[in-house]
Formats: sequence, C-alpha cells, structure tokens
Amino acid sequence: MAEWTAEEMPRLDGKTVVVTGANSGLGYEGTRAFAAKGATVVMACRSAERAETAADEIRADAGGDIDGELDVRECDLASLDSVRDFADRLAADYDAVDVLCNNAGVMAIPRSETEDGFETQFGVNHLGHFALTGRLFSLLKGAEGIDGDARIVTQSSGAHEQGEMDFSDLNWEESYGKWKAYGRSKLANLLFAYELQHRIDAANREADTGVNVRSAACHPGYTDTNLQLRTAAESGNPLLKIGMRLANAVLGQDAAIGAEPMLYAATADVDGGAYIEPGGLMNMRGHPTVGRSNDASYDRDDARELWEYSTEATGVDFSV
Repeated sequence: MAEWTAEEMPRLDGKTVVVTGANSGLGYEGTRAFAAKGATVVMACRSAERAETAADEIRADAGGDIDGELDVRECDLASLDSVRDFADRLAADYDAVDVLCNNAGVMAIPRSETEDGFETQFGVNHLGHFALTGRLFSLLKGAEGIDGDARIVTQSSGAHEQGEMDFSDLNWEESYGKWKAYGRSKLANLLFAYELQHRIDAANREADTGVNVRSAACHPGYTDTNLQLRTAAESGNPLLKIGMRLANAVLGQDAAIGAEPMLYAATADVDGGAYIEPGGLMNMRGHPTVGRSNDASYDRDDARELWEYSTEATGVDFSV
C-alpha cells in the first residue's frame, strides 16, 4: 500500500479547523497543509504577534495566494480565562468547527504553575485542551465535519509510555521530575481522547439523534521542531542545547512529516478512538499508520477519574 502523505487530504473548502500552537513546529505545518486544501484555519496561539508572523510566512511561501483563510486568535492554554474568552469569541463569529487539533504543548521544563495554579505541563498539555474541547463542543456537534463527523485530534507523544497517573499528586506538589511530568501529561492526553470517544459512543447508543463527532489521538514521532530547543533553553544547560540540536539534526524527521499523523487523524477515514503514529523505524519516523498506545492509556478507571478531576479543576462540564 502506498504511503499516505498530506497530498492525499481531501479538499476542505468551507471547513473550519482550529489548531492550537499553530505558529511553529507541527502546528505550523498542519496549518499550512489545511489551508492549502482550502480550509479556514483558526490559529489559536499564546502569542498573537508570533502567530501573525507565522501566518505571513505561510502566505508568502504560497506566493501570497493560499486557497484557505488564516484567522489568528490569542489563546493561552495556561489560563482558563483565556481559553474561555477564545471560545466565546469564536462562537460569536463561527457557526461550527469541523476539526479541532489539540496540538500545542510544553515539554520537560522546570516546575512552574499556570495562572490557575496547576503544574504547567499537566495544566497546558491536558487541562487547557480539556477545557478548550469542552467549550467548543457545541460548535463541533453542529458541524458537517469530514465525512459527516467533526474531528477532535489530540496530540500525544511516545513519551506517554513513561507516564504514570498518580491521582494523589497530579500537580507534582510532593516531588517533581520534568520528564516524568511530561510523560504523565501525554498519557493524560490519551486517556482523555479515548474517554471522550467512549462517551460519544454511549450517547449514540442511547439517543435518537447521534453525536457526529470522532475523537482520535496521534503521535508525531521524533520530529525536528523548536520544542526540543525550548526544553534545552529552559534547562539553563548549554550542553543540553547542543545535544538537542545534534539529535534533531541526526535523528529528527522533517516537521512536515511529523505533522502527518495529525493530518491523517483529522481528514482520513479513521475510527473514533484511533491512535495514529509513524509507521517507520520504532514508530518514531515515517508516514502515518494506525497503531496502538500502551495498555495504561486504555485504563477506563483512570480515564473516568481523570475526567472527573478535569471537570472539577477547570469548571468545564460538557455534556456529550
């Protein structure tokens, strides 16, 4: 079977796609690919200034003429107020959202807290996206979507395999390991994505009118982006920065290929609850394929407990 690339994406004229962290790395490449197929892409970014610069670069690379539209909007996932304001403004301007890509994230940084007092990796990577998804869910339910279903794609990482849920200390107040915290946040992404699909399936079994939304997860492999360089910069260790640059150059695949699992999950014929990952060496390189995450990510008890905690922590209780 031929390898899937972004060229295989269908036309997306008239579709609205929201991408968090759209100004760099995987989000930037995803935004460029969606817009090239005619979608209106809402670039949801912490820095509107950097997002405007990224949007200008995408337009310039396309010779000033792209098929879709780019709509830059501020959305800081480290602030639940910012997430709420973003969602409210979006609902005022759009009738529906066809695709939501929960892409933005931070990786292996020294311990800090979000505006709302959550450990930053858990707060940004999981709780911010949980709140955003909940606040946009009515727009997703009202969309025509792709092949009749709106898509929610949550970006995880192979690092989820090193994650472990500890509900007695989710915010790492007792102890903190930056890589363990990153792994937990990426495991939380998967528990959320799969639990959301379970709830959609249950609603569709019980209701007369279906919920036409699919939730899927993806993993980009080892990709050369500035996420690794930000990790090194936050560490304050100049040797780590050199090491990360070398690893990206030798091991990292191009960000355009790293974005393909997200694009595949968003536009191809995938089942709700699917996990899309690179199909090459150790599932860290190559074009996308349907895979399977680790056993812990399918733990329903952990998924339900995480959902309950997230609802209470964010104040967002969205009914599927």
